[in-house]
Amino acid sequence: MQVAIVKYNAGNIYSVVNALRRLGVEPLLTDDAEQLAKADRVLFPGQGEARGAMEYLKAHRLDEVIRSLRQPVFGICVGQQLLCRHSEEGDVDCIGIFDAEVKRFSPIRHEDKVPCMGWNKLYNVKKPLFDEECYAYFVHSYYVPLCADTAASVDYILPYSAALQKDNFYACQFHPEKSGKAGEQMIKNFLDL
Repeated sequence: MQVAIVKYNAGNIYSVVNALRRLGVEPLLTDDAEQLAKADRVLFPGQGEARGAMEYLKAHRLDEVIRSLRQPVFGICVGQQLLCRHSEEGDVDCIGIFDAEVKRFSPIRHEDKVPCMGWNKLYNVKKPLFDEECYAYFVHSYYVPLCADTAASVDYILPYSAALQKDNFYACQFHPEKSGKAGEQMIKNFLDL
């Protein structure tokens, strides 16, 4: 099986590469449209800022490439946010797979810290990525509200989408590659689709 990771300027790429290697998969890091189209699975991880990431993706036409993919695609962290319609971070239009707007957390109580950093429990989880409710590791200041494509929910300040799924596109706000056995199982479930 050929697994490709989208190479662009918002990477958390090497922790994802290492997670795949632990599962016996040697991924291909690429920004080449033909290689991405030929891969059996595509991972779209990200860390960083939405506007700069989208500018890079558009300049290299990777937004069009990602939108056209028909094999299973997995967005992680900023990758999930970029698969949405719009982000408040930099007020930028994104790839538009999920019809949702990415919002910035607004603390309500003194103890509400932004960014959200740490372990949170996922609930209302849906197959095929999730086998059961679990804890996952989050680091982010922006979130996707609950919507028709929500595949797992989480509470931090308010309930929001921990994961999304629509057609062949899967995504999660947390870092499965840093979420222990539960995250490893989620990556394995994606590879086994």
